Formats: sequence, structure tokens, C-alpha cells
Amino acid sequence: MEGVELWRGLDRAARHVLPAASIAFAIIALAMPGLIPAQPEVRVGFVVASVYFWSLYRPASLPAPVVALLGVLLDLLGASPLGMWAVLLLLEQATIGVVRRSLVRQSFLIVWLVFAAFVVTLTFAEYLVRGVLELSLLPPEPIIMQAVIAILIYPVIAVALIRAHRGAAAPEQA
Repeated sequence: MEGVELWRGLDRAARHVLPAASIAFAIIALAMPGLIPAQPEVRVGFVVASVYFWSLYRPASLPAPVVALLGVLLDLLGASPLGMWAVLLLLEQATIGVVRRSLVRQSFLIVWLVFAAFVVTLTFAEYLVRGVLELSLLPPEPIIMQAVIAILIYPVIAVALIRAHRGAAAPEQA
């Protein structure tokens, strides 16, 4: 009987760790050079989309300190100013926490449109932070490309995360 309880406990822990572990794995995998085209933009898009999804549908599985650590990891592997993405992701998560109850009942299209608004806001904030730190007006094309990629990959990421959320990875099923 003790062996069964041990396995159940390990299974429950693995289900709770899935969101953070999958995001960290993706950050590291997408930092490998030459993996896919537009890799830095895809990496940021994946992280922003994942934090958005898990903060909306399973906020307890992605606590704020973990989001901050994921942001620091994104900064370290993406050559961003240290702490920038930690702050931006925490702002994203906090804002989702405010609108979560009304947003979770909406259609996928509305959720996606709200995500697009988050992406535009976060990428504009990133553009401002980088510009201020470099004391110059930066070219907008890279940041626009990053926003467009993030918005376009959200449905693909959401489908996979919905399956994980509803399927075997859901902690409430343990």
C-alpha cells in the first residue's frame, strides 16, 4: 500500500511541475543555435503564450516565483537585460489574475484576441525598455516580428496545452 501512495504522490508532483518544466525545457531547447528559423522570436512567443495559458487555466501550477525564474532564464539565454522578462511575465500573470474569471468562460477567439493584446503590450514594453537602456531609438522590425510570431503560434501551443490540461497531466485527475 505504501508503494502505491508513493507512486501517487510522485504522479501528483509531476502533474504540478509540468507547466514550469515544459516552459523551462522549451526555453533551453529553443536556445540551441540553428534549431528553427526566427528562433529568438519563437522562444519569446512560446514563453509568453505558455505563461498566459497556464495563468488562465491552471494558475496554481505556475506560481509567481517560478514565473520570475523562467523570465530570468529567458533573459540569460536570450541576451535580454537581466530581469526584464521576469518583470514582464509577472505583469502578464498579474493582469491575467485580474481578468481570469471573466476570460476563462469566453470563446477561444476572444481568449486569442486578449492574448494578442497582451503580446502587443509586452512587446511594446520590451521595445521601450531596450530603447531606454541603449539610449537610442531601436529598429521596430524585430519586435514587430516577435509579436506577430507569438500571436500566430498561440493556437498551436494552446491546442497542445489544452490536451495536457484536460488529459493525463491535469492534477485534478490524480
